[in-house]
Amino acid sequence: MGPLDFSVVAQAFPFLLQGLIFSLQLTAVGFAGGLILGTALALVRHLDVPVAARLAGGYITLMRAIPLIMVLFWFFFLVPLVLMWVTGAPRPVPIGPVWTAFITFTLFEAAYYAEIIRAGLKAIPKGQYEACKALAMSTAKTYRLVILPQVFRTVSPILLTQTIILFQDTSLVYVLSITDLLGAASKVAQRDARLVEMYLTVAVVYMVICSLASQLVAMLRKRYAIPSRA
Repeated sequence: MGPLDFSVVAQAFPFLLQGLIFSLQLTAVGFAGGLILGTALALVRHLDVPVAARLAGGYITLMRAIPLIMVLFWFFFLVPLVLMWVTGAPRPVPIGPVWTAFITFTLFEAAYYAEIIRAGLKAIPKGQYEACKALAMSTAKTYRLVILPQVFRTVSPILLTQTIILFQDTSLVYVLSITDLLGAASKVAQRDARLVEMYLTVAVVYMVICSLASQLVAMLRKRYAIPSRA
């Protein structure tokens, strides 16, 4: 192995930046979509909606029991076959790697966010639910105006921790040949035979971003910590 030469990193910076932007976009979409779907799943289970609660529980258990990379492969290879069968098309209906990544990450993260939010719902004192009933508030208003704002505030550190894991997991889309941060670095590394420099750079980028996010988690934990009773 020859001496390290990080000039290749500077030359490939625009390409690496493009990959990093995609990783951040995938993280943002996975977080927003997963949080919305996860909140709905958590409410269905918390309210014990007939049939739907069991389906939601089964979905959450399934998603939390299998690796994300397996879900990526399933969606990429099996969904086109299902769409072909549903639509009657003569050949599989392609989804595309990018749409596969966005949809899969949303569906996968929703299961984890749902359990986080459900734990927050259980932590709300029953007296608050009773107070809302005494004020003749509907179920929708109770959760939208009183319960959920408190839940999101309480579980925000855990949600952010899960989002850090989500950002790290975006590197898995490399198996779909998508140019994320790791994918961009890998392509440059193989082209220029500079694997050590490129992979070391990617590791540093992940470390910096995740470390800063972890500091934010620590700040949120401190801010929203429940004071101990003497």
